[in-house]
This record gives sequence, structure tokens and C-alpha cells, in this order.
Amino acid sequence: MRRELDSLVTQMHSSGIRYDDAVREFKRQYLREVLVANRGNQCKAAEELGIHRNTLSRTMAELGLSLAEVRAGLKRPPRSERLLFGAARQGYRQG
Repeated sequence: MRRELDSLVTQMHSSGIRYDDAVREFKRQYLREVLVANRGNQCKAAEELGIHRNTLSRTMAELGLSLAEVRAGLKRPPRSERLLFGAARQGYRQG
């Protein structure tokens, strides 16, 4: 992971991305990942991050990260896709 981060930092620097933009994007992506892992539950995400829920909420607002955006990726697929996935999973179990 360290090498990947080093590579990312090198790419960002060579692309001319400013420090404040890099930090902002890192925070946004990191918070989004933690929120997705906690299925959009801000209380659990804040606890995992070691910050107060209000701090998380304020930081999300500052970064333009909406809970609706996070939860949109968590929605179940449409019924038609669930049926196809279920059938594929059944075939996988039998095979």
C-alpha cells in the first residue's frame, strides 16, 4: 500500500495538483469509503474514524460529500437484475 500511495503522490505532484486540492480529494475519498463500509451510517463511520458525528457531518458538507451520493451506491439492484444475479448464483452453487 505504501508504494501505491507513493506512486499516487508522485503522479499528483507531476500533474501540478496543488496541496490543498490533493488533501481535499483524499479526505473526500477516504470519508466516502468509510461511509460506504458502514452503509451510510454516520454514527458508526464517525466512531471508526475516531471523530464526533457532528465533525463528520460538517466535514462532509465542507467537501461537498452528500449522504445521498453515498447511499446511491448502496441501493439494491432493480428486481430484474436481482433475478438474473440470483439465477447465476444458483448455477454457481450447483456447478
